[in-house]
Amino acid sequence: MTAALFNPIKLGDRELANRIVMPPMTRSRASQPGDVANDLMAQYYAQRASAGLIVSEGTQISEMGKGYAWTPGIYTPEQIAGWRTVTDAVHAKGGTMFAQLWHVGRVTHLDNIGGRQPISSSAIQAEGVKVFVDNGTDAPGFVLSAKPREMTVDEIKEVVGEYRQAALNAIEAGFDGIELHAANGYLINQFIDSESNARTDEYGGSLENRLRFLDEVVSAMIDAIGADRVGVRLAPLTTLNGTVDANPIETYTAAAKLLNARGIVYLHIAEVDWDDAPDTPIEFKRALRESFKGVLIYAGRYTPQSAEQALQDGLADMIAFGRPFVANPDLPERIKNNQSLATHDPNTLFGGGAKGLIDYPTFSA
Repeated sequence: MTAALFNPIKLGDRELANRIVMPPMTRSRASQPGDVANDLMAQYYAQRASAGLIVSEGTQISEMGKGYAWTPGIYTPEQIAGWRTVTDAVHAKGGTMFAQLWHVGRVTHLDNIGGRQPISSSAIQAEGVKVFVDNGTDAPGFVLSAKPREMTVDEIKEVVGEYRQAALNAIEAGFDGIELHAANGYLINQFIDSESNARTDEYGGSLENRLRFLDEVVSAMIDAIGADRVGVRLAPLTTLNGTVDANPIETYTAAAKLLNARGIVYLHIAEVDWDDAPDTPIEFKRALRESFKGVLIYAGRYTPQSAEQALQDGLADMIAFGRPFVANPDLPERIKNNQSLATHDPNTLFGGGAKGLIDYPTFSA
């Protein structure tokens, strides 16, 4: 029984047909040179337009924001036009799509950012974290991420401006809104988490200071495109890409309150999703629900049954299914009809072409 998953829901001024979200998933198929979204990607997302909401793969806001080979950008006219092809295809199928805006900070390599040194909250390397570069083949070449340098205050202001412009570019590209990627160890997360931020100015030290960059970016985006088109993704308990917080429940409850005060349209929580990962404490989920009054989305290891339970318990408003959407373009239909789910081929997740991207059949096919 999955009735709650198929109740419509309002997201800003949009009426979504169901509560199933396709979350951002890096697939590294952008056209080269130029990191441009293309017809292959348009077909991939359009196949999955029956999701209540699609969030695009992470999309870098600048050349310096790029962490991995072949990921798309949204800072050049060609990139905006490429994404317009995608959003037109999704809208033609009746879908709603937000762009996930991304700056990786220190989680990159010089080969991905034109030979320059990465930037971060502090000059702290992400220990043991690997990224992939274009090594001349169509398979990703994994290398250790480079040591960053600490951003100046002027550079922080510059990147806030890049986020603002990227939000405007996303609307120009036809997206219904944007999701700020503030999770999984990337740039904004590097400011939020205590162990990756050693700053002694107004952007470091106290919790209020560590949340300042997040607040400034969100406020700039809201100013540009309106709060009802801005969502934010956080990952309170993950230690992906080397970011760790000493008091994550305190930190992320405060972040949720801050974002609630800004009136963003949704908060997207990425839970730890490796196989033997600990569950998010129920008390923490209740604290987040209490702190944030907009649409609350959770992602991580959900089955249709556990998703239904989370909705019925009132802890979530929508549920994101990541890997199931890779191999099941008709995932909502399969869930509704209690049909079996296909499993994805992990070897075709990153890079390559149509294989493992658009060739998964629907259940009826």
